[in-house]
Amino acid sequence: MNHPLFHNFAAPLPEDFGAKMKIFSDLLLEWNRTHNLSGATTENEVMAQVFDSVYPLDFLACFESVLDIGSGAGFPAIPLAAARPHAHFVLVEPTKKRIAFLNFVAIKLGLKNITLEDKRIEQMPSRHYDLITSKAVMSASRLYTLSQSMMADETVMVLYKGRNTDDETAGIPSVETIDAEHSRYLLIRNH
Repeated sequence: MNHPLFHNFAAPLPEDFGAKMKIFSDLLLEWNRTHNLSGATTENEVMAQVFDSVYPLDFLACFESVLDIGSGAGFPAIPLAAARPHAHFVLVEPTKKRIAFLNFVAIKLGLKNITLEDKRIEQMPSRHYDLITSKAVMSASRLYTLSQSMMADETVMVLYKGRNTDDETAGIPSVETIDAEHSRYLLIRNH
């Protein structure tokens, strides 16, 4: 990936990652003009969100199954799925236009490791995942509570948050806060 944000990125990325993220950016900006899927209005803004999406790969162990809650315009799930094609991603998103966009992107990028679920997290059957992700959907404590039936002892949850998260973690037994240049990540372990 030759975008300046990625110059010091340590985690390995597939050779086609940059090309796929360029296509993703173009599609998102095109769909944004009529569907308002994201606040991003430039390629640089999309690439900043792509970088924020894959940044946790620097500190996460290997994973095979991922549940992304409230997938929205595809952050962090689409960049993560492109970065880790061996893992299977389940994207949960109740909004029809966003599901349509995510399906279109998955097809255009050839992401065969994605399953889309047109529902809310409360409607999902219980199944354990290695990794659970979510970006700016609801409070950390609420997400943690709603995700309990999806978490095994080894499950890790990464919540992509803004800077003010101090009041969101009450009742969560093990939370680590990781601050990056533009984002804050809450790393929650279920043990």
